[in-house]
Amino acid sequence: MTTTAERSVIGAALTRVEAVDKVTGAAHYAVEYAAEGVVYAWPVQANIARGAVTSVDAEAVRQSEGVLDILWHDNAPRLGDTGDPTLAVLQDARVHYRGQIIALIVAESSEAAREAAALLPVRYAADEHDSVLTPDHPSLYTPDQVNPSFETDTSVGDADAEFKRSEVQVDETYTTPALHNNPMEPHASTASWDGDSLTVHDSNQGGQPVRQALAKAFDVPADSVRVISSHVGGGFGSKGTPRPGVVLAAMAARVVGRPVRLAFTRQQMFALVGYRTPTVQHLRLGAYRDGRLRSISHDVVEQTSTVKEFAEQTAVISRMMYAGGHRRTTHRLARLDVPIPSWMRAPGECPGSFALESAMDELAVAAGVDPVELRIRNDPDTDPELGVPFSSRHLVECLRQGAERFGWPGRNPSPRQDQRGRWLVGTGVASSTYPVHVAPATARAAVDDDGRYTVAINATDIGTGARTALLQLAAEGLDVSPEQVTIFIGDTRLPQAGLAGGSMGLNSWGWAVTKATQALLTKLGDAGGTVPAGGLEATESTADDVKELEGGFSRHAFGAQFVEAWVDRDTGEVRVPRMVGVFAAGRIVNARTARSQFIGGMTMGMSMALHEEGVMDAAFGDYANHDLATYHIAAHADIGDIDVSWVEENDPHLGHNGTKGIGEIGIVGTAAAVANAVYHATGVRLRDLPLHLEDLLEHGGT
Repeated sequence: MTTTAERSVIGAALTRVEAVDKVTGAAHYAVEYAAEGVVYAWPVQANIARGAVTSVDAEAVRQSEGVLDILWHDNAPRLGDTGDPTLAVLQDARVHYRGQIIALIVAESSEAAREAAALLPVRYAADEHDSVLTPDHPSLYTPDQVNPSFETDTSVGDADAEFKRSEVQVDETYTTPALHNNPMEPHASTASWDGDSLTVHDSNQGGQPVRQALAKAFDVPADSVRVISSHVGGGFGSKGTPRPGVVLAAMAARVVGRPVRLAFTRQQMFALVGYRTPTVQHLRLGAYRDGRLRSISHDVVEQTSTVKEFAEQTAVISRMMYAGGHRRTTHRLARLDVPIPSWMRAPGECPGSFALESAMDELAVAAGVDPVELRIRNDPDTDPELGVPFSSRHLVECLRQGAERFGWPGRNPSPRQDQRGRWLVGTGVASSTYPVHVAPATARAAVDDDGRYTVAINATDIGTGARTALLQLAAEGLDVSPEQVTIFIGDTRLPQAGLAGGSMGLNSWGWAVTKATQALLTKLGDAGGTVPAGGLEATESTADDVKELEGGFSRHAFGAQFVEAWVDRDTGEVRVPRMVGVFAAGRIVNARTARSQFIGGMTMGMSMALHEEGVMDAAFGDYANHDLATYHIAAHADIGDIDVSWVEENDPHLGHNGTKGIGEIGIVGTAAAVANAVYHATGVRLRDLPLHLEDLLEHGGT
């Protein structure tokens, strides 16, 4: 039975709970909390790509005004093993990549710390370095698994033999560059000690991993470490695991005996917080004459660091997206003297979709089949690799509804047919998908003598609107209006929950919140509907429930992206005046924040297609464009109209609130849709991102 609260709350476009606090400045971020006697830390970064630090002349700047201490590997406190080598900062002399932190200045002001860092004399013994990814790099190897725990290589049937027998073939290589995380709030921490108790205000996507890492690093009990992340200004995956800054802030605070603030600069973030690895992807599609797939091969080469392995699961999308009896996927890594790649919005599916969806467009052209129809013809009944049914799969509905909203019917399939003045106009399409992840979580629901409800869970709102969506789910579970409920999140003293990452935040936290609120209602019912003195509370975990979800179904969200691109005949400039996205992502809890998430993902995907590119300088072993002046991202003027909608979806096999993640699917497919539209406009197929205007000019596309 649908309750009054559910009818009025779930799906409603509620304004964010914290909206007023954010626009008035009352919402505090990691380095904005008051701390008596606070001082500032500034990292010193290596200016070689490989080698060792031979000396640090700390005395040369120790007497500078405001400087309190200089830490480096000879005098820094020894850290315990966290299991993550990226957190073993200032523990030895080795330099593994340019930009690695090799010293830390602690001073009374940020300005004094920064000046001392710039003046600190450091000597190195530099070794030869190798920082450039090539498809046949001599260090290529096969990792044991790819992020987070997928098989590295998979094979079904005989993809090569079936490809050779195919009437229609696509055999091409696609590349994506290094892409850098740039959330609005940089990685930042304020740390203070009280004896062996540590309190950290930190910008992260989940406080529990930060707490565990700090407890291990400083050899203190985990319950003596408190991590507070009330408001976080974005993450995109880069804040999904602890970064060196929070360890250094805690280390410095212990050494000087005062609270310490440390915030990475925008330039420092390019080396220290993870980035999307560049990829080289070889796609081979074999099909019957009507475009139905017979063979899919997706072979990927990407880079990792010498400090820590990260293998992006780039080819996994080709394992489940389209039908076809024969397929192969592989991943190979080159271990280079580079910063450590890591998560960035939709790791795997995002770069993999550019290659797969571009190749599908090429197959549509080769087979003479409309690109939307080609995808519909290859929509599988079951997961092609796992052989299990999808819990729900409404990609075809997304494609058809998107085509109608976009105005796709009647499209002239031939490229370079629409010319408007000096502009060539084209349209493109791509499919999107992202898996449904759920992690165990615990939530507490309570009611006091005045009938006021509270719900507490250590969830993290990184700007997605999670706090508001959880409030709506709590109101639904309690069958009350949202105004009667207060949500507490972002503190490791609250019941523990997983990351705001992998599009699993609301799926995981919401299940626990619903379970706790329903348990509280049961207790209220047992009490005759009267709240006893002192109130009532219920705490519930979903650990056992999540285990029961394993196996049986392939769980994914799906979507379709449509793009109109205009290309200047004289300059090769590309503009995207409009995009349409239609998604099937389970039950939408908040229409306002969901729409924002889809738009944000599509904006980021368009930026990936036309702007973003980390350029490696082989001589220095560093990304040459490590600031927002030279690493271009889409600005407001670059983004035209974005029309977002969704298919109503009731998936009974998700085991909880019927939600699927929406934070990442928006970026998946967008870049390919842009590239496909540019091809349709110009007749030139560009297979390397970002799409350079000089490449269009060189190939006669204008």
